[in-house]
Amino acid sequence: MFAEIIVHALMITSFVFIMMLLIEYLNVLTKGNWQDSLKNNRWGQYVLSAFLGAVPGCLGAFTVVSLYSHQVVSLGALVAAMVATSGDEAFVMFSMFPVKAFWLTVSLFVIGIFSGYASDFIFKKQDTLIAHLNHELPMHDEEETCHCFSGGQFWPQLKNITFQRALLIGIFVLFLFFLITGTIGSKEWDWKKITFASGAVFGLFVVLTVPDHFIEEHLWIHVVKKHVPRIFLWTFGALLAIHFIEQFIHLESWIRDNYFWVLLIAVLVGIIPESGPHLVFVTLFAAGSLPFSILIASSIVQDGHGMLPMLAVSRKGFVLVKVINIIVGFTAGLMGYLIMSL
Repeated sequence: MFAEIIVHALMITSFVFIMMLLIEYLNVLTKGNWQDSLKNNRWGQYVLSAFLGAVPGCLGAFTVVSLYSHQVVSLGALVAAMVATSGDEAFVMFSMFPVKAFWLTVSLFVIGIFSGYASDFIFKKQDTLIAHLNHELPMHDEEETCHCFSGGQFWPQLKNITFQRALLIGIFVLFLFFLITGTIGSKEWDWKKITFASGAVFGLFVVLTVPDHFIEEHLWIHVVKKHVPRIFLWTFGALLAIHFIEQFIHLESWIRDNYFWVLLIAVLVGIIPESGPHLVFVTLFAAGSLPFSILIASSIVQDGHGMLPMLAVSRKGFVLVKVINIIVGFTAGLMGYLIMSL
């Protein structure tokens, strides 16, 4: 039992790591130029902020917080991003139920846009929240030019390989070997296995070709040391907890009979500025024990680490955005309950 749960958690964590690597790679490759589009009109801000929020991980949310602190985007645009974001859980959901995760992301994207518009319509005087700011927040800004691929540095980097690069290469090679031999994952080459293999090949290409700066700053410090252990532990813990709970309680019927209380718990847990707790609801939904309406309510309220920088920007703004998210999330959950009751 424990072995199966560990393998499942490792597979999910591996997919999350590969997707995080992809996001980091694309951001450095484009030098963050896609952020400039947020300087357009209000509706453009809502759409682009919601899109950045919908991008898996914390990068998009951090970007919108930074732009808000510089008064580039409005409070409504910040709300749109935080409603749309699911933090690191988005990676996990795409690994566990990709089709439903896609439609969940689309739903959050649309709800985020209209929530952003409504927020700006209601809160006309927003300048007081950040009028005191006269500093810049260094969030994922590049202090030096980082070229993702340089042919002239390929062989020198391998000849003088760092410990971090060697370890990451070894991990990807072993992952591909176990995947191809059927030691992990499904025995047949279905679309999931092909996706994992393609992602691993891309990951191997990245760790072979990117400069040492990218390996150390973007992958090792930001992804491997900060995110991967936490994601694995929370995923493993959630899977293990669900396994034991299901031995004593028929979760699906219990949740159905106590919908309001489960919705309230999901919304309250979403207040925590941490990605892990939300994985409990993700795991329950993947197991068929949680209705979609509660998952979407939880996803609306929680924003992973996305709002943490707001504590340094404006504590009043932090509270206001969280209150708006709670109202939107709880409303979405209740509407889902009413639809289910018809």
